[in-house]
Amino acid sequence: MARKTASRMELRRQHEIAEQYEAVDKRSAGGRKTATKRKTTSRKRADKAPVRKLLMWAVYNGSLKEEGRYTYAEREKAEEKLEALRAKATKKLYFLQPIKVPLGDAAAAGVVLDDEDDVPPPKAAKGEGEEE
Repeated sequence: MARKTASRMELRRQHEIAEQYEAVDKRSAGGRKTATKRKTTSRKRADKAPVRKLLMWAVYNGSLKEEGRYTYAEREKAEEKLEALRAKATKKLYFLQPIKVPLGDAAAAGVVLDDEDDVPPPKAAKGEGEEE
């Protein structure tokens, strides 16, 4: 039992010595402050208003090229266009799909693209005197 007390006494002395060294280290550091990490702040952004969308019917071919676009109320016209395309080319794939278009884009793009026989509007030809 004397041995355990001796070892406890030795451990107590080592602990006291360690505390003295720590106290000396703290005094020698003096007025120096340790560098503290800055807190990062994130800016809150204002929530954007949700974009209003218009539901439309679009007729597509097998390579996902849009053949016609109709408002939601004109589904019968879209189905007629689909049947006309299927009758014209029986081996090709055509399908009808609802799409959501941002409200401003629908008015700018023009809603109905079908009345002509798949002929795009003529592009203005560049003349010799015109520059790009």
